Amino acid sequence: MVRVLFVALALMFGAVPAFARTVSIVVDISDQSMAVSVDGDVQYRWDVSTGKRGYHTPTGNYEPIRMARRYYSKKYDNAPMPYSIFFHGGYAIHGTTHLRALGTPASHGCVRLDPENAAVLYELVREYGPDNTAIQIRS
Repeated sequence: MVRVLFVALALMFGAVPAFARTVSIVVDISDQSMAVSVDGDVQYRWDVSTGKRGYHTPTGNYEPIRMARRYYSKKYDNAPMPYSIFFHGGYAIHGTTHLRALGTPASHGCVRLDPENAAVLYELVREYGPDNTAIQIRS
């Protein structure tokens, strides 16, 4: 009886964790596009730029390992990388000033987005949490 009462009280007061909401980011290198889903429903589709000839964007499944609202590349002449979501070493999804190149391979390996879209994505990952975010980069 006591155990049943305890479980009932725990359920009433939210002591049992709710199901986590998830964010899925799928980058398609061949299409130079990104689809962003929340709980399995695609919410956004954006053009991206990935690694140009001589550079590659790593394929595979990742989670965010670090995030920075403002970041400047230490490797490439202090180039701005706003709304960076790092997923593999120094590789990140981030905003770019090279908007005309979106939809074509143009980066040194990072996944570039329009800064407005990068801000939306950054806030979405921040809100739902890096642990609830999956990043898939496919060729």
